[in-house]
Amino acid sequence: MTAIHSYKVAGFLFTVEGIMPKLNNLTPFETDSKDATELFHLTIKDSLPPVLPRPVFTTDDGPGFPEIAIGALPDGGYSFVVRPLPGRPVAGELRTSADFTKACLKVYGEDDSFAINNALMLLFAFSSAGHGLLEMHSSVVMNAGKGYLFLGKSGTGKSTHSSLWLKHIPGTELLNDDNPILRLMPDGTARVYGSPWSGKTPCYKAKDVPVGAVVRIRQAPFNKIERLPIIQAYASLMASASGFRPFQQLADGWHKTLEGLASVVPCYTLDCLPDQAAAELCHSTVANG
Repeated sequence: MTAIHSYKVAGFLFTVEGIMPKLNNLTPFETDSKDATELFHLTIKDSLPPVLPRPVFTTDDGPGFPEIAIGALPDGGYSFVVRPLPGRPVAGELRTSADFTKACLKVYGEDDSFAINNALMLLFAFSSAGHGLLEMHSSVVMNAGKGYLFLGKSGTGKSTHSSLWLKHIPGTELLNDDNPILRLMPDGTARVYGSPWSGKTPCYKAKDVPVGAVVRIRQAPFNKIERLPIIQAYASLMASASGFRPFQQLADGWHKTLEGLASVVPCYTLDCLPDQAAAELCHSTVANG
């Protein structure tokens, strides 16, 4: 009998069928509960039937980032061919239904954890588009019962700023260092959830807290923080949310979530040095905002 593994992330379920390696990042999210909406079901297969997808989009995030080639399938679904780096051998091929609720994955080579985790991240981002969820490229800390998300382009200091809070702001705990889930709740409030995906930092916590603020980090020779008006807050959130290209059929769900979050979550830009003063300025501003 094929094993089926169930996981609960940000209040929603997903299931994986097939032979699964032991993935420590998924363990905290394993569940036997069925008391939540299931977003998708992924089946891991030994083979996939031949098909010729129509090329749609290939990611180009720069040196050191995975490459994902996306194609449209004849049945209306999609193909995702994942490589750990451009030019490297294929790690896995994911084929999904048109609504991303059902998918199959063929793993190539020995690094099955990379292929499985990338498949799950893609499926979660796309299948949750109509449920008020955003998978964010962010580092997030918890302090005094609230979560603070630090956004920015790769290399701008998101993780560094989190580490400064951990060192200098008492009571701070890291929730996730790369891919937390931001959720617009049915009552119009916002919460941030840990996820099984945390980049290079192994921080996989099945915890969640209300959002205190979202802060976009920008490197500067000084420390200055400024709150953003709603339109700029919307743009700041959108720039760090996963899954916008090339699936225009999902845009309505994402934009509705963004509009709701931008109206209830205080958003800031922090021009800063990587120092204690920057962390203290940020904390004193957002904690009282």
